[in-house]
Amino acid sequence: MAEETGQASSVAGSCHCGAVRIEVPAPPEWVASCNCSLCTKTAWLVAYYPDGAVKVEGETVPYAWGDRMIGIHHCAVCGCGTHWRTLSEDFGRMGVNARLLDGFDAKAVEVRLFDNKG
Repeated sequence: MAEETGQASSVAGSCHCGAVRIEVPAPPEWVASCNCSLCTKTAWLVAYYPDGAVKVEGETVPYAWGDRMIGIHHCAVCGCGTHWRTLSEDFGRMGVNARLLDGFDAKAVEVRLFDNKG
């Protein structure tokens, strides 16, 4: 899936069973570790990309909670959390579960703590 353009290569990944494939334009330079009730329970590390720059293939199921601003998607087969997208207002970005990206090493990137517990 990577292109040879002289820029950073795209990175592919998948859920546990492989039914959902994700491709992002480049490896994340940093990821967010959020302490909200959902992220705490699912252990996501979120990489952010422009919405149109991410390719998601396969069936996902969105889960909306709280203010219902975003849909948190998971694989319909194995249940792995894959990404989130806005449901109404466009934030100009989306989040991808970086732990699903091939070769991702949380020790090799900056992890920013997001305090969203309240």
